[in-house]
Order: sequence, then C-alpha cells, then structure tokens
Amino acid sequence: MRPTIKDVARLANVSTATVSLSINGHARITKETKIKVEKAIKDLGYFPSRSARDLVSRKTGNIGFILTDGHFLKTEPFYTQIFLGTEFEARKHPYYILLATIPTNFKEEDELPRFILENSVDGILIAGRVSKIFLKKIMTYGLPTVMIDFHYSEKNHSAVLIDNMGGVSKATNALISRGHNNIAFLCAEHEHPSIQERYHGYKIALEKNSIPFSEQLIVSLDTIISTESGYDAAKELNKRGVDFSAVIACNDAMAIGAMQFFKETGKQIPEEISIIGFDDIEIDLYQDPPLSTISVPKIDMGQDAFQLMIEILEKRINNHKKIIVPVELILRDSVKTISKLS
Repeated sequence: MRPTIKDVARLANVSTATVSLSINGHARITKETKIKVEKAIKDLGYFPSRSARDLVSRKTGNIGFILTDGHFLKTEPFYTQIFLGTEFEARKHPYYILLATIPTNFKEEDELPRFILENSVDGILIAGRVSKIFLKKIMTYGLPTVMIDFHYSEKNHSAVLIDNMGGVSKATNALISRGHNNIAFLCAEHEHPSIQERYHGYKIALEKNSIPFSEQLIVSLDTIISTESGYDAAKELNKRGVDFSAVIACNDAMAIGAMQFFKETGKQIPEEISIIGFDDIEIDLYQDPPLSTISVPKIDMGQDAFQLMIEILEKRINNHKKIIVPVELILRDSVKTISKLS
C-alpha cells in the first residue's frame, strides 16, 4: 500500500502540517525537524502529492523545453542528447520536464505551446534557434528563460553556449599542422550566431598561420543545415574548380552529405580529401571512413541549462549568466596527414 503523509508524520513523530511545511521548505521548520521528516520520507519511500505541494508553493513544478520542429526532425541526435541532460538533472530536483515543439518559421498568428498558455510551467528552456517573434510573445508571460545553443545578443537571457570559435580553430589548426593549406569551409544557416562563430574560428586560424583567405573556398547556403545541404555545398565547391585538400563542415550532418557527394564523384576520403565536422553525433562512427569532428558535451549542456534555471527559480538569481562549454577535437580516419610541420 502506498505510504501517505500521515504515515510520514507518525514515523517522524510530528504533525501532518509540519511534514507539509518541511517538504515545501518553510522557514518555520528547524533543521533538526527537517532531517527527521526527510529520513521518514526516505524510509517509507513516500512521494509527496504534486498537486498538494503546488498549492502551498504556488509553483507548477514543471519546466518547459522548447525547440523548433525543424531542429527536432533534422538534428534529432543533437537536441535529444541536450533534452536528456535536462531530464537527468531534473531527477535531482522536484521538477518535471515538459517537451514542446514550435514551427521553424514561427509567425505572429502561431499559437504558443499549451503549457505556456495554461500557466503550467515555472520556466522555459529553449534549445536551438527560434524567431524573435516567438521570444517577444513569451516575454509577455514573464517566465524565466534559459537558451541553449543560441541567443540574441540584444536580448537579456541566461544561456548555455558552445565554444564554436575555439572548436573550429582547433580543427583548422589540426589540418594545417598536417600539411593542408587549401581548406574549404561549408555551411548553411549563415545568420545563426553559432555558424558565424565557427566561420570566424576558421578565418582566425588561417590568419594566425599566415594562410591567405579565399572566398572561393567558402560555400554558404541560404538553407537549413542538413545532409542535403552538405551534399549541395560540396557540389557547388566542386563546380568552382578550386584546389582544396580538406573540408571543414559547420556540422556533422553537412559533413556526411559532403562525404556522400565526394564519393559519388570518385573522390577518395581521406586520400584525396580530408573532412572534419562539428557536433560528434553517433552516426559519425558508422561512416566510411569514420568522421572526424568537434565533440560537444550535449548531456552537460542540458544539465548546465537546468542548473541555471534552478538558480533563477530557487535562489532567485537572474544575472543573465552565459556559460560557454568547452569542446574537443576528435580525429578519426577521415583526416590524412600530407606533411608534418617542422
């Protein structure tokens, strides 16, 4: 039989009102009493009623997790891992994570997720790029917001971001140190802050190594990042007839699409073209050859975002903190050394 609050009160030798106040962190409850109640809860395996707790705390106990349907469909492995990170962290706290998607091109007439309209969440985590129209609409609700892998510089939100510039700089330097001087850069969604940062990381590394920058080696498509856009970008690069021995793609999906095109045209990887992506999704290991990449700690990003939300909700700290997570270069068989730098 499921234990009740009365069972907890009986075992802790306190009133049911004291148990309720203790569960909700009321200042009237002494540390000694709180310890007794917590021990009784643990011994009995008691789970407080969410509805009863909410009446006392005036909180829903829910955190909303939002991303666009385009991101969910096209880059599911990446954002699924981030979502899992928030869920893993939520298990340590009295909160549930509620998932919702919104249209990629959110318009004024589009409806917000129901958990916002129904006041069913205490805060919102937003993963990936969303429109300014969407942000403007949710701001009217006054909900604490933490953004993940995206932010608008003019908006004051806490955010968990990737060291995009540092990651691509590492990749570019690694190729240069292996004798590659003609390195192409393939991207899409060029207005996305993360993509701009990766592009700048590429340019900075070239400059630091005294390698001339060439616009002919840059293919930037005005489309969604995907394997299809990677294929198309590689096709455009090939069409230009420019010499290159290596390619950096702005993410793994585009790198995989580029690999597909090069293989279809008879190019050997890495014998003729070395390729590095960004993200380190699981499918990289199953490419032929396995794809070199910049590894992003996606689970950690989700956990960091949830912890920022807890600071805002429970510690009432909202200093619009930005966390930059470090990345790691992983070289696999898609990169070949032409010559070592002396």
